[in-house]
Formats: sequence, structure tokens, C-alpha cells
Amino acid sequence: MNGQAAQQDADISEPAGSGVVVRVAGEADLPTAAALFRGYLDFYEVAPTPDPDRPRAFLAERIAKDESLVLLADVPGVGTVGFAQVYRTFSSLSMRPVWVLGDLYVDPSGRRTGAGRALLREVLGRAREAGVAGVQLETAYDNHLAQGLYEAEGFVREGFHVYFHELG
Repeated sequence: MNGQAAQQDADISEPAGSGVVVRVAGEADLPTAAALFRGYLDFYEVAPTPDPDRPRAFLAERIAKDESLVLLADVPGVGTVGFAQVYRTFSSLSMRPVWVLGDLYVDPSGRRTGAGRALLREVLGRAREAGVAGVQLETAYDNHLAQGLYEAEGFVREGFHVYFHELG
């Protein structure tokens, strides 16, 4: 197997028994990834104003600069139904790299297919392989379905308060 084929295999995985295939998004995937990203923004009631193409441009820049890992979930017979975006950063307390799962979204057409769980497991598997200290995420207080998935996959709710200061 040549290096390029090995890299392609490393960028695609199928969780046992799920049928869902998770792969790394590339430039050719931008229209699909952007549509899912827009669905994610809609879910959180965030309008990408004034430029409706901003989600695509944002993802394109992250992918081109290798500033995030963008994964897509494909369900046989349904199509690409989900995406996850991970940012790499560091923890001063552990003095090691950590990943922030910034976005995880499954389109309504792909819900209850295992796509969300497959994306989450792929993130965790890649994080383990990369030797990071852990994966951090946030979700809305009322997103109980997502919270159940995260807790079922081993995430623990922390006692820290999250603060944010908007700068415009």
C-alpha cells in the first residue's frame, strides 16, 4: 500500500456494526460540510449575517490552514448527514494538548442512525491516537439528547462555570 492510500484509509473509518462511515472533510466536501454547518447554526439560532456564504468560507479557511479537524458522517442510503469540528489547543493545568469539540451536528434525516455516536467515537479515537489529555465540549443546557450521548460515551459534567466576554 502506498503512502497516499494509507493516508486515505486513516482518514476513513466505520464503527463496528453501525454502517456509518466517518471521514475527514477536504476541500471537495465544502458544499456538503457548509450545508451541515448552516444546519448547526440554525439549531443554535445563529444567523451568519450579513454574508450567507460565511459558514462555507469559515470552514474553508479552517481546513486550508489545518486549524481544525472536520469530520463527516455518511450513512448508506441516506448520504452525508453529520459533521464534527475539533480545535486543537493546550491545557495549562495538565501541561498537555487537549482538543475542543466545537461542533457536532446531525441533520434530522440522519438522526437515530448512529451518526452522532460515530462522529463522537471517531473524535475520541483520534484524540487517543494523538496522545491528547482529553476532549472538552459545551452544549446548551436544554440539549438533553446530546448530553445523554456525551455522558453515555464517558464525558463527565464538570463543576466549572464557563464565561464568555463578547468583543463584537
